[in-house]
Amino acid sequence: MSAPPSRRRLLRIGEVARRFRVTPQLVRHYCILGLVRETSRSPAGYRLFDDRAVECIDLIRRLNRSGYSLGAIKETFLRGRTANAGG
Repeated sequence: MSAPPSRRRLLRIGEVARRFRVTPQLVRHYCILGLVRETSRSPAGYRLFDDRAVECIDLIRRLNRSGYSLGAIKETFLRGRTANAGG
């Protein structure tokens, strides 16, 4: 059972970047490309990410290291979202 949204642990962009040893700019780039969605923003305007977003970034990193381009990853994600919405 997952925690209610108000009790989830949200990570700031810098924390997510450190976890994957990438720059915050790369995480922002993933957001701009539509590969991952920030969960919310802090009162100070920081992007915040939940576990689901972090898992998505992990998948993006693994696929990219395996040779998939970010464009191919995005197409795959979009096909998956369309399939889930349709059925």
